[in-house]
Amino acid sequence: MKNIQANIKHLRSLKQLSQERFADELGWSRSIVGSYEEGRSEPPIDRLIDLSNYFMIPIDILVKNDLRMAKDTSFIDIGSKRVLFPITVNENNEDLIEIVPAKASAGYLAGYDDPEYIEQLQKIKLPFLPTGTHRAFPIKGDSMLPVKDGAFVVAKYVEDIQDVKNGRTYIVLTKDDGLVYKRVYNLIEEKQTLMLSSDNKSYQPYEVPIENILELWEFTCCINTQEYDEKELKMSSIMAMFQELKVELEAVQKMA
Repeated sequence: MKNIQANIKHLRSLKQLSQERFADELGWSRSIVGSYEEGRSEPPIDRLIDLSNYFMIPIDILVKNDLRMAKDTSFIDIGSKRVLFPITVNENNEDLIEIVPAKASAGYLAGYDDPEYIEQLQKIKLPFLPTGTHRAFPIKGDSMLPVKDGAFVVAKYVEDIQDVKNGRTYIVLTKDDGLVYKRVYNLIEEKQTLMLSSDNKSYQPYEVPIENILELWEFTCCINTQEYDEKELKMSSIMAMFQELKVELEAVQKMA
């Protein structure tokens, strides 16, 4: 349990508690806290349960993961004893985001709930991001043109599926399709589904029951790995114009 020593000290420090105050809250002695933090002894199972209940973090996370990568203690409980670290940081306390590599994106469905899988993902610093937990996902295919195949969408984790904003784009992890990037419409109240729509109208929209949605990440920014050529930029402008025209025509029809 090599991580537990550092984790106890780190989590206590994040809560700005002295060893004495921390011990009082757990019903321990200060010397017990000191012995655990200094690595002179390891907590038995009953005290691991105390720590788990106090910090609301599963025991396996406390024991197996180095939580010094977490910036605060407000871990997000996302069910099935899963914990999502809100913000990971580097040694300089700078916010980091995890990158799901293109070659490994197919394995994300199997590993998204495995802390060890997530921990081994490469991380980068993007200082302009807003607050929140972000992750970068690879884009495949042409369903969301002008976002090109090979680009990466950086997205913010959505804690409550009810917070979906109609017409915004999201990375959606589903039981059947794995990772997809789509424009999303909230049909939860009427059908208990989300409608996923492609910007490339060659692809038909489809609905996904909310019980099949495992994770939802809201678009923050896009990192293109290929340069646009002049023709593509013109085509992108034309597509945007037709999209706007379609919206205007629909509004006119409703008024008629």
